[in-house]
Amino acid sequence: MSFQAYLDKIEEKTGRTPRELVDEAKAKGYGDVKAGVICDWLKADYELGRGHAMALVHVIKNGPQISDKHVGTTGTHSDPSNMLWLDGKATNPALR
Repeated sequence: MSFQAYLDKIEEKTGRTPRELVDEAKAKGYGDVKAGVICDWLKADYELGRGHAMALVHVIKNGPQISDKHVGTTGTHSDPSNMLWLDGKATNPALR
């Protein structure tokens, strides 16, 4: 599953865009806490498992840019860009 696919699935599961969840995490002061704290919050409030929560942890702590490691590859984790779309699947220009 690509990084973007994780974020899209998070939106499906929670009804909230990744950006909304990042903003909520920052409002709660989770920008500089350990990943486990964020994972616990996402599990309690949104029933997200560890894999999906860790994808969001990366975005909360590092922003939407990811490593070029999987960009343009043919593997399962391939992403088309090193910039993740956080504003919801329906508005992603890459999917239009």
